[in-house]
Amino acid sequence: MTDDIVASVVRQWHAVNPELDTGPMELIGRINRCAALLQQAEDAPLRAAGLTRAEFDLLGALRRTDRELTPGDLARETFSSGAAVTKRLRALQEGGLVDRRGDARDRRVAHVRLTGEGRELVDRLLPEQLAYERSVLSGLDERTRTRLSGQLSELLVQLEGRIGGSRR
Repeated sequence: MTDDIVASVVRQWHAVNPELDTGPMELIGRINRCAALLQQAEDAPLRAAGLTRAEFDLLGALRRTDRELTPGDLARETFSSGAAVTKRLRALQEGGLVDRRGDARDRRVAHVRLTGEGRELVDRLLPEQLAYERSVLSGLDERTRTRLSGQLSELLVQLEGRIGGSRR
């Protein structure tokens, strides 16, 4: 097995401090490095459609719940800040992908829904995006992907319970 960049960093730390327990660095460093590399790949199908991953996440939340959501609902669904959701919604509305309507009882509340164009875009892009993601992971066999997904799910449940961020 070839060393990854994290293994190199760990060796350097052990050279200057052999007593250091680098276990957490080895796991979190690899997760962070994988996340950074996946973000660099920039989701080719989304980029080709002029969308960011964060914008697509909002569209996906509206599509999979299949109902109107408030910006607050969308922030919870996508683990985003309210300000970030507002900015993304503005761009999506300008692009004709979502509509907003005010609440009849509370003018401070907006309800967001996909337009027909937004629904069609999500329905077209999701299979393309999943195929792209499948190709990114193609170096791992199915057993490895399943095992890794389960392990990351365990970690996520632990982190959500300790640090927060669970939407339940």
